[in-house]
Amino acid sequence: MSTAGQVIRCKAAVAWEAGKPLSVEEIEVAPPQKNEVRVKIHFTSLCHTDVYFWEAKGQNPLFPRILGHEAGGVVESVGEGVTDVQPGDHVLPIFTGECKECPHCLSEASNMCDLLRINTERGGMLHDGQTRFSKDGKPIYHFLGTSTFSEYTVVHVGQVAKINPEAPLDKVCVLSCGMSTGFGATVNVAKPKKGGSVAVFGLGAVGLAAAEGARVCEASRIIGIDLNPNRFEEAKKFGCTEFVNPKDHNKPVQEVISEMTGGGVDCSIECTGSTQAMVSAFECVHDGWGVAVLVGVPSRDDSFKTHPIHFLKERTLRGTFFGNYKPLSDIPGVVEKYMKRELELDKFITHSVPFLDINKAFEYMLRGEGLRCMIRMDA
Repeated sequence: MSTAGQVIRCKAAVAWEAGKPLSVEEIEVAPPQKNEVRVKIHFTSLCHTDVYFWEAKGQNPLFPRILGHEAGGVVESVGEGVTDVQPGDHVLPIFTGECKECPHCLSEASNMCDLLRINTERGGMLHDGQTRFSKDGKPIYHFLGTSTFSEYTVVHVGQVAKINPEAPLDKVCVLSCGMSTGFGATVNVAKPKKGGSVAVFGLGAVGLAAAEGARVCEASRIIGIDLNPNRFEEAKKFGCTEFVNPKDHNKPVQEVISEMTGGGVDCSIECTGSTQAMVSAFECVHDGWGVAVLVGVPSRDDSFKTHPIHFLKERTLRGTFFGNYKPLSDIPGVVEKYMKRELELDKFITHSVPFLDINKAFEYMLRGEGLRCMIRMDA
């Protein structure tokens, strides 16, 4: 392309300060360096993680910064040594990566790449530690190696999944974070059998993706647990068959679920990050074969306590990261599931705004409205 090797001037939504509205303005994006790819972003969506770091809660603040990590785009140019993708390829930038060389990448059991696993504090690129974004000669920091709230971004080649060019980017881009995390927690880790029972704790976007996974696995009972009863009607679209609000009962919710199911569910997926919900999710699975999977991220100093007898009665407690998907190897296949109508994504996208109105997406999320807001970069 004519812009290859040149600095590109484009619009980006810059977070200059914690909690202050993003400012859409012109920035400069440098060419990709060794093992880097420059991507033109077509669609991006807002995730709770973006809001968390925008608010600068519980971590070292790093500003100015370009947030964003759920997106779809097209490769504009590539840096030295890049052979896996080329200009024109359709890709999903992903907040974690796959170097294909470390012990984790070589293991079939893990997706936690030593080189490219999530790093929330890194503000520059791996190659040289420098940013590829600037304004008036001053650096603007990267976020999760993706920074998709920009018309153009630079990403390590191990963090871009090449996908079917026929796949609609405004739909499949949600697979680059939350939807794959919840869906994969069910289908890859919990693995419910056809006709089995599944409990999902937390009916936000990730929890509903976990419920969608249970629906695809043909579970017969999918029990949604949430403190907000307004979420129950929406959750029916994702396969939930029953609902429990812990506030409606004067006993622990794990006891309620055990009574409902004659001893406990086959699988549970915890998607809230609450340690109380984690304990409930573990203790509500059936002895002998029950599997509980933790997805939600707790606060830094959290811990929880459960009696060892629950383990001795052959319950299993597992954790998962990004649904146990390897970004480059597995995500293209998940896109194909959508293309074959084996997986529904459209129902996750409840709002849409033009890029200039990106702050509306933050308002929707802060008010708890909808699941995913699609941000149209060309509008």
